[in-house]
Amino acid sequence: MTTAAAAAALMLTACGPSQPQSQTTSSPGGQASPSASASASASTPAPTSPAPATSTPASPAPGTTAAGAPGLCKAAGLTAATDPSGGGAAGSVYMKLNLTNSGTEPCILRGFPGVSLVADAAGAPIGAPATRDESAGVVDVLLAPGQTGTAVLRYTQARNYQGCSPVDAAGYRIYPPEDTDSLFIPQPTTACSNADIALLSIGAFQPS
Repeated sequence: MTTAAAAAALMLTACGPSQPQSQTTSSPGGQASPSASASASASTPAPTSPAPATSTPASPAPGTTAAGAPGLCKAAGLTAATDPSGGGAAGSVYMKLNLTNSGTEPCILRGFPGVSLVADAAGAPIGAPATRDESAGVVDVLLAPGQTGTAVLRYTQARNYQGCSPVDAAGYRIYPPEDTDSLFIPQPTTACSNADIALLSIGAFQPS
């Protein structure tokens, strides 16, 4: 009986349920297996590098000249004179207004000067300033030291106008283009104190 009972117990043990297997595979030390790590790395997108920054060269501001280019002629570096050889017609006198570069560097005359009749070298303008004669186009006139630019100045006889209120003028005050300083040309003549009458007209500077 003892032998039969022992044989029966051995058969029951062999037929019992087996232990379940784990579905998680770990490497020693509790770390994930190499296959799991590789799978995680493949699913993570690689970071992208930012596009390189680009720069745009700065442009010079409107109205400025490039470095080293001649600037506009200023009164401090000019001398002024008139040349009466332009002739006359119908009560008007045409003359050349000449501005000469008296400095040591080249400069540019561009456009129309301001011209007025004045009582004296430091006096205020008399009557209306010169109107612009646009029959000749605006060009850049480059003046090397000693060179001259010319604009046509017309003076109309003051006594041709009713209501002129004539007064004596000592000469002309000349403002180079885009300059607030002036030059004086002594040339006595008659002006109209009535500012509604324009005795003068001036053209744009041209090469002489």
